[in-house]
Amino acid sequence: MVGARQRPRVEGGREEEILDATVATVAELGYDRLTMDAVATAAKASKATLYRRWSTKAELVVDAISRAKGCAMPEAVDTGSLRGDLIALACGDGGFTDELPMSVVAGLLTALHRDEDLQKAFRERFLAPRNALTSQVYQRAVERGEIGPDVDVALLAVTLPAVIIHHAYILGVAPTDDLILRVIDHVILPAARGSQVS
Repeated sequence: MVGARQRPRVEGGREEEILDATVATVAELGYDRLTMDAVATAAKASKATLYRRWSTKAELVVDAISRAKGCAMPEAVDTGSLRGDLIALACGDGGFTDELPMSVVAGLLTALHRDEDLQKAFRERFLAPRNALTSQVYQRAVERGEIGPDVDVALLAVTLPAVIIHHAYILGVAPTDDLILRVIDHVILPAARGSQVS
C-alpha cells in the first residue's frame, strides 16, 4: 500500500530536487511512461537513492505532487464573497490556470482509474486538502446566505473543477481566467441561488 510505512528521507535539498524532477517528468511523459530510471536521470540521482526512499512509482509520484514546489497547494482565501473566493482559488497559484499542476493531472488521468494504490493516495494526499479548502469556501457562503437552502452544496462544489477539466482534457480548451469567470458567473452563482427569489 502507498505510504504504509515511513522510509528514510533523502538528505539535504536532494529530496526536494527529486520531487521537483518527478513532477516535471510526470508532466512531460505521463504516469504510464514514467519510470524510476527517467526520474533518476532528470534528478541526476541514482535509482538506488530513489528506491531507498520510495518503494514504488506510485509512492514517489504522489509524494511529489503533494509536496513539490511545482504543484503548490492553493492558499486559503476569504474575500468575503463566494465569487471572490472561487476566483482566488481557481486563478491563483495551484489553480486551474497554473500550467504545471494541470499537466501533472493530465499525466495521471489514464492511470487513476486502474491503479488502486495511485488512486487512493491521490485522493487522500492531493485531492483531500484541496477539497477541504473548497468546502470551507462553500460553507462560508452558506453562512452568509449566498447559497439557497434547497441547493445541493456538495454537487455545486465539484461543478467548477468538473467543467474546467472537461474543457481541458475532453474538448482540448486550455483553462483561462475568462473561462473560469464564465463558469462562475453563468453556472455556479445562478445555481447557488437555487429557487430563492433574488
